[in-house]
Amino acid sequence: MVDYGIEVLRPKLGRDGRDCYMKYLCLVYGEEKEMSAMTDDDCMAYDQALRNAGRCLASEALQPVHTATTVRVRDGKVSIRDGPFAETKEFLAGFYLIDAADLNEAMQIASGMPPAHVGSIEVRPVRELTSTTGERRRL
Repeated sequence: MVDYGIEVLRPKLGRDGRDCYMKYLCLVYGEEKEMSAMTDDDCMAYDQALRNAGRCLASEALQPVHTATTVRVRDGKVSIRDGPFAETKEFLAGFYLIDAADLNEAMQIASGMPPAHVGSIEVRPVRELTSTTGERRRL
């Protein structure tokens, strides 16, 4: 088994007793031909290493872009279109939802993801939903 050098997540609580780690969504993009040439073995091994370290909250690979359907609602009318929203060379191939202390750590984790070698990984912080009354969504 490969050692990816991923630090095990240790509990880190703030003064309010809540978890201080942030969630980051790592969106995997690449050209379909290059992504389909990769085997799942490396991705599965890296994913397991993230999970063993307590870093991976969720991850999935997506079906090829030709299976996509785009749904829009404008002025109460539903519009459905086969294919992705935009015509691009690179497509959304999958995602990892991770816990990290900060953006630098999230980028470090993303740089180890096997698809980063043939495509790109977009790292975005997850925004917590809060109602207009200040209530947070319960998970």
